[in-house]
Amino acid sequence: MNLTGPWDRSRVDEFLADATIPIRIGCRTPADDPWMVSLWFQWDGAVHCATGADADVVDFLAADHRVSFEVSTNDPPYMGVRGRGRATTTADEDKRLLRSLLERYLGGTDNELSERLLRPDREEVHVRIEPERLHSWDFTGRMPAKPDPADPDPAE
Repeated sequence: MNLTGPWDRSRVDEFLADATIPIRIGCRTPADDPWMVSLWFQWDGAVHCATGADADVVDFLAADHRVSFEVSTNDPPYMGVRGRGRATTTADEDKRLLRSLLERYLGGTDNELSERLLRPDREEVHVRIEPERLHSWDFTGRMPAKPDPADPDPAE
């Protein structure tokens, strides 16, 4: 795998393992149009996402498994990791990955969204992306952090 940018592999792994923001995945439709989808993910050296078996992206990845992706902060100072790789999809019959993602992003499965997603009749798919290239960026040194509205105004 090709790694570029200011972060070494351990910092990339740390950022992606700790990030609880969705990953944005770019792919192609069977008509060769670009498509973007945001999904919850886990990282262990590969990207692991869950989605419904009837989601358009499942069909798109079956037609072309090449993807691009990005995980980045939404507030300054901006930082993140982008890359490209190859996606595979497999059934997540026991919804193990989905349950893990619900724990990671929502803190548990005792909520309305979890009940809807974990319905027995809903089929789930595990999307695994094996990265071929990763690039990190970090503007911490040249961009101030967004002020916290809870902090008192220093001018007062």
